[in-house]
Amino acid sequence: MKVLVINSGSSSLKYQLIDMETESVIAKGNCERIGIDGSKLTHKAKGMEVVVEQDMPNHNVAVGLVLKALTDKKSGVIDSMQDIDAVGHRVVASGEAFKKPTLVTDEAMVLMEEIKDLAPLHNPAAIVGVNACRDAMPNTPMVLVFDTGFHFTMPKHAYMYAIDYKHYDQYKIRRYGAHGTSHKFVSQEAAKYLGKKPEELKIVTCHLGNGSSITAVDGGKCVDTSMGFTPLAGVPMGTRSGDIDYAAAEYLAKKEGMDVSEMLTYLNKKCGMAGISGVSSDFRDLTAAADQGNDRAQLALDMFAYSCKKYVGAYAAAMNGVDCIVFTAGVGENTQCVRSAICENMQYLGLEIDEEKNAEKNNGQIRDITGKNSKVKVLIIPTNEELVIARETVELL
Repeated sequence: MKVLVINSGSSSLKYQLIDMETESVIAKGNCERIGIDGSKLTHKAKGMEVVVEQDMPNHNVAVGLVLKALTDKKSGVIDSMQDIDAVGHRVVASGEAFKKPTLVTDEAMVLMEEIKDLAPLHNPAAIVGVNACRDAMPNTPMVLVFDTGFHFTMPKHAYMYAIDYKHYDQYKIRRYGAHGTSHKFVSQEAAKYLGKKPEELKIVTCHLGNGSSITAVDGGKCVDTSMGFTPLAGVPMGTRSGDIDYAAAEYLAKKEGMDVSEMLTYLNKKCGMAGISGVSSDFRDLTAAADQGNDRAQLALDMFAYSCKKYVGAYAAAMNGVDCIVFTAGVGENTQCVRSAICENMQYLGLEIDEEKNAEKNNGQIRDITGKNSKVKVLIIPTNEELVIARETVELL
């Protein structure tokens, strides 16, 4: 069975074609700058990379180029679109309308329109991507897989906000989380590596990148997560503020003459590591600047690691212990100093890491950086959200 996984952004469309018999990637690529000058498709298959520079005014054109690349006589990997057995679509926010992967139907797409404001940067793009694929492949079954899905096992006391209960009832304002497919994948891979069942383990998974979230996984199920109603909450991120006193946001908005929408844009796009450092949202730039003595870059790194450390400690408390801590995603897998700072001074948990192993270069494989006297396993596990989406697509169908 061949499953095409689609991840639609506001101006991008990433894809992978996966052979589910072997769970191997047959082809993958990315459409960039959709609706913007300089659009291009980068397609990788058969050991080659093909770049197509062509205007993509919308996602329909992008999907058409993807299907053309997949069926191309030279760089293609299938004879026709009939060789694609199913399509799995990544969707960031589900609200309470969707608590598990859902077959794409007219009714489901009506609900998708109703909840698109829950992730205004992501969900509308996903809708466009789904509709474009439906136009191009009207007879191919498609599935919506939600970033929030893994987090619906949280108990009510963990996902509720202390607001008037009628507003939860009316508007479903609650903690939803994000990066669920990543947290699910790496927690399951950790259990495999440790030779145990997920039900036997208490794991804290740290998905650290430009967007970051931390999740408590008890017995294979999410019991708490750092992101909230939207991906703005939790630890400070590349350009997002993370947790903040809302009165401080209101105070600043009044001082700067911003309305609510402008304040949300500010908190999402102009804060975090970029705002604190004044250097960049990219951790590679931050570590380089910090090594050269830039105090604000070092401050940004310190704030990030400190916030992550607090969540790890809180989730150990929530689960009455922790067996394993997992680092994943761009920063989690590649930034030695961040892992070191998060795990520093955690003796109360019986946790220590091997700094020599921590310093080794990322090789794309699972790396065990546990210290020899540590009671807690510390693993670096490359995430694979696309594979989770493909698996859940097959499972539903």
